[in-house]
Amino acid sequence: MRTDLVSEPGDANRPNEDFAGVGLPASGQGGCVILLDGVTPPRGGTGCGHSVPWFTSRLGGALTELAVSGRDLTLREVLSRGIARTAGAHADGCDLSHPRTPQATVALARWSADLVEYLVLSDAALLLQAPDGTVTAVLDDRLARLPRSALASDALVDADLRNREGGFFTAAADPSVAGRAVAGTLPRDRVRALAALSDGATRWTERFGEGDWADLFTLVAQEGARSLVDRVRALEASDREERAYLGRGKTHDDATVVYAEL
Repeated sequence: MRTDLVSEPGDANRPNEDFAGVGLPASGQGGCVILLDGVTPPRGGTGCGHSVPWFTSRLGGALTELAVSGRDLTLREVLSRGIARTAGAHADGCDLSHPRTPQATVALARWSADLVEYLVLSDAALLLQAPDGTVTAVLDDRLARLPRSALASDALVDADLRNREGGFFTAAADPSVAGRAVAGTLPRDRVRALAALSDGATRWTERFGEGDWADLFTLVAQEGARSLVDRVRALEASDREERAYLGRGKTHDDATVVYAEL
């Protein structure tokens, strides 16, 4: 198999809040891909003394270990246990009920000799390529379905939409959110390659409209993850003043791409 991973902060003066990893069991059978996109909190605090990078590294590490060693667990169970383990690591002294407690979007994939399992929570993306070249995007579109007016205020999002029915869900401190993830399985012979991306990387398609999901996948497969991130950065830089593409709160965002040929 072949893997390719790039993760770049949106601002060189700020830590990268994304996490990405590839797990390959010592047995040589199967593997997994883990991607987390940490949610940058607004000013006003999170009720927690730990940073978003602390949270994503803790949760990412837990998910990697559980996905590799817990082959009897479904990916929803892996996510649930990972969230519970991470919450337990900072329950003392932190208000885990705060709506802005450290949290992240999630994309997971795991494969064995027979199956490919997948899971997406919030606006990370997972692309699956079939042997005939067809690309399927696994997306949790709850956030995208909300009216733009509902997202104009962070306070409104926190009060009415974040991790609530009728809104959208992220991995924070409640293990039960794993049940809200988009998840499923496919026969191994129906997936030739896959790519997991944070929304800082999917801007190429979702914000700038440079191509569809199949085009994005082809770009990563043929030119590499680095090429996609570089192209996104060039597009962001050219739009720095005009802000032509609405819905982009930051000029640059952390951008992460993980590609694996099975």
